[in-house]
Amino acid sequence: MRLDPYLSFDGNCAEAFAFYAQCFNARVSFAMTYGQSPMAGQTAPEYRDKIMHTRIDVGGVQLMGSDAPPGYYKRPAGSMISVGTDDPAEADRIFGMLAEGGQVTMPIAETFWARRFGMVTDRFGTPWMVNCEKPA
Repeated sequence: MRLDPYLSFDGNCAEAFAFYAQCFNARVSFAMTYGQSPMAGQTAPEYRDKIMHTRIDVGGVQLMGSDAPPGYYKRPAGSMISVGTDDPAEADRIFGMLAEGGQVTMPIAETFWARRFGMVTDRFGTPWMVNCEKPA
């Protein structure tokens, strides 16, 4: 069994996943638009270039997402995506990228449990925690 996060977007999923691929040194391993799907004929022409499903693979986990159908998008609430790394410089790099155009909730800094920890909501509305734990 495995848990993989699935993110929903309001029409900017392709842009978000290109950005996440950069942040996490990954690549988009799959992407299908509504227009490329068997549902293309049932999709409004202005929405056919939106993402029906996409994913990147990061450290054995799939981060997946799509553009919600018109009228169905809701901003994330009550959850965050947690990113862990063993390298403080990598934590700083990832946090810095996610913070560009976003909103920092807790600046990245040393804490009692971590060499680096911070919380940010990126420019796409996705909330993140970036953590680099102290050695045991």
